[in-house]
Parts: sequence; structure tokens; C-alpha cells
Amino acid sequence: MNWGFFFLRLAILLSVFALLFLSQRFWYRAIWRTTARWRVTTLRVAARLAYLVVFALIILVMVDGFRMGHGHIIPKTSLITVFAGLWFTSALFGYLFVKAVRVLDGLWTVGRGLVKGAQQKNKNAVLAAQKRQNPMASREVPAASAPDDANSKIELLADPSRRYFFRTATMAAGAAPFLGVMYGYAAERLNYQVRRVEIPIAKLPPGLDGMKIVQLSDIHLSGYMSRTQVRRAVDMANELGADLAVVTGDFITGAGDPLADCIEEIRGLHAPLGIWGCNGNHEIYAKAEDAAQRLFAEAGMKLLRQENSQLMFKGAAFNLIGVDYQRERTPGGHRQQVLTGLDALLRRDMPNILLSHNPNTFNRAAEMGIELSLAGHTHGGQIQVEILDHRLSPARFITDYVAGLYARPLFTSAKNERDARHQSLYINPAAPMAQIYVNRGIGTVGAPVRLGVPPEITLIVLRSA
Repeated sequence: MNWGFFFLRLAILLSVFALLFLSQRFWYRAIWRTTARWRVTTLRVAARLAYLVVFALIILVMVDGFRMGHGHIIPKTSLITVFAGLWFTSALFGYLFVKAVRVLDGLWTVGRGLVKGAQQKNKNAVLAAQKRQNPMASREVPAASAPDDANSKIELLADPSRRYFFRTATMAAGAAPFLGVMYGYAAERLNYQVRRVEIPIAKLPPGLDGMKIVQLSDIHLSGYMSRTQVRRAVDMANELGADLAVVTGDFITGAGDPLADCIEEIRGLHAPLGIWGCNGNHEIYAKAEDAAQRLFAEAGMKLLRQENSQLMFKGAAFNLIGVDYQRERTPGGHRQQVLTGLDALLRRDMPNILLSHNPNTFNRAAEMGIELSLAGHTHGGQIQVEILDHRLSPARFITDYVAGLYARPLFTSAKNERDARHQSLYINPAAPMAQIYVNRGIGTVGAPVRLGVPPEITLIVLRSA
């Protein structure tokens, strides 16, 4: 076992639980202090009792979510389940934002004190120099204290303004996550968008030029995603008139979710070359990989599991490959090679298209000569903010390939996306490129919220490079 990796994961887990505890404690105390100022005792008691009841239900939902199997105390489709996810997310980010404002307030106070101290030190040095030059000047020092008194009064008058600013900023920081989460749940989570991307592929047979692939990913049919919402995504995908339909994993979230219902909805996709898919990491967590393969087959579709199939389009052939979710570490924490044993499935006489839920397989796929990879997994981070032209996404912690199209030279090794970009720009700009498209998914995991990352249905058009 890799003990370093084990303790790192343990530290991260404990840190997350500590933050959750501190955030709940913070809001509990805030609610108690607020209601303490209410003069009507009945109203105060009722508000506190309502909070305790709701919070107890939220804790019950969280504990119930860790139970395996189908015997859940609270149905996953209930409003309290949705509210629990929204509350924990809002409370956590609200707590962090409020603390950030208070840290800024503290830094401002310390910085202001240092500046005043430096100014006073310089003033004393000047007075000392003047005293050495003219000893009689010391008699004038008391008169010089008048401006200092005036400055002190001005600073005292400015303090209430500063306190009001940071008090207002604290309130805004605490409220912003709650408003943002509600918007992300009620609006952007359901704002399905079609993204059309043309991907040039070197040595693409003329018959494949213009072939259209529609991609869905990360459906996560659960209490946060209904069959109606999945059906809407399928209908939108069918309107694109694609030649091939692919679904790149995470059909459900947990073991209690209705896998059969999800695959029944996927069955509604229409494409002349068929409907193909691969498993994601949540199929592993739910122990549903075999069941997904069986249900796909019963529905007349194909779930590729370390398998390939040659397909024909307008007289030209391409090789479609699919793999189960590729773990980058063993259960003991040791790094392992991804896409092992895949060499036998590759074809050198036709383009290869890989369905791999984990985008971190792209580096290895490019080394092996796979021209196009289609992935998901990241949800684009689900929450993304843009600051000074830089996009900040939680998915950056797990991959260099967050969302959209990436490229790097074929048959070359690279440790990460930056290394690959360096190769493509400076080593051999004319080299044939391997490319990956990372779909942002249509579902959610954790909190049922999307901000800055709307659900995506991708239409990929192949083009000759």
C-alpha cells in the first residue's frame, strides 16, 4: 500500500468533513444570534424549532445516502433530498466567502496599522533631526501635536465607514452563494445547450469527411435528474441528425438509481450507425458495469468494454473502441498505466475513435496513435467562474482536460496538457494531431447545481485536416 497516498486522501477527507462541520456550526450560531433579537418569544421558538427539524432531516438524508442498495429511508426524488444538497453547498461556500471577507478586513487593519506606524516613525525621526539641529525647537513640539489630534479625529470618523463597508461585504458574501445555488438549480442546470465542433483529422478518408457524431455524457439519472429531463436531451440530440450516437458513461450516480430507466431513455436516440457507449466511474461505484452492458444489448445498442468495432460510412471505414472507466491508481494508491492491452484493438489502416469516460487517458491514447478520443467525467467542473480572463473550475484539481477540444501530436509522450501544447507548438507544428473532446455532461453529482457550465449535447463533425 502507498501510505503517503493513503494519508493524503485521509487528510483531504477529514478536511472536507471539518469544513462541513464548521460551516454548519457557523450558520447555526448566526441563526441563533439573529432570532435572539426577536421580541416575540413564540416566533423565536418556532423559527429555531423549524431550523432544528429541517437540519435533522438534512443529516438523515446525508446518512441515508451512504447506505448501499435500494432500501433508502427517504426517497431520492423527495424535495428534502434536493434541499439537503442545496443547503450543504450554499452553507459551505457562504461560510468560506464570509471568512474570506473577514480575513481581508484583518489584513486591511494590520496593513493600515503598519503604514501608520511607519509614518509615525518617520515623523519622529524628522523631529529628532530637527531637535539635534535646533535644540530650541523642542519647545514647539506640544504645538505640533494639534495636527496629530486632528488626524486622529479624522481617522476615528473614517472607521465607521470602513466597518460599514466590511459589514455590508460580509452580508453580501454570505448571501451570494445561496442566491447563486438557487439560480444554478432552477435555471442553468436545465439550460441544455448544443455545442457544434468540427474536428480535423489527418488522413481522414474522403467518405468520413462531414460525418456527424452526437455525444451525451454523465446523465446521472437520480433524484436530481428525472427521466423527463433525459428524454428532453435525447430529443434535442435526435434533432441534430447525427450519423453516430455515443454515450460516454455515468448513466446513474449510485446503486439505488434506476439504471434500466436511464438506458430505456438512451434507447430513444436515432442514428444510422447505431448507439454506442462505455461505462463510467459511477457504474463501478454502483457495481452496475455488467448490468449496463446487458441492458444495452437488450435494447439493441452496444456498450464497448475493452472492445472495438469497425463501422462503414459512405464506403469508408473507421475503428470505434470503448473501454470501462480507467483507474489511474490501484486501490493501494500506486500509479498504474491506463489503456493497457488496447494495442490489439488499434487499426493502422483506418482512423481510431476511442470512447473513454476518463479524459486523463488522452495522453496515453495519443502515444498509442488514437486519432480522436471522446470523454466526459468532469462536468466542466459544474461551477466555473471567470476572473481576469482566467477560468477557475474545480475540475482543474483532477485533470488538465476540463471541457472542450484539446490536441497534441500523435505518437509522442507528454506528462500533461501543458507539455503536450509545448510539443505541438514548438517541436513539430506540422505533426499529425491526436485530439480529445471532453463533454460537459447533462447531469450533476453532489449538489444539483450548475453555474457557468450549462449542460451539453455535443455535435461533432469530422473534417479532413
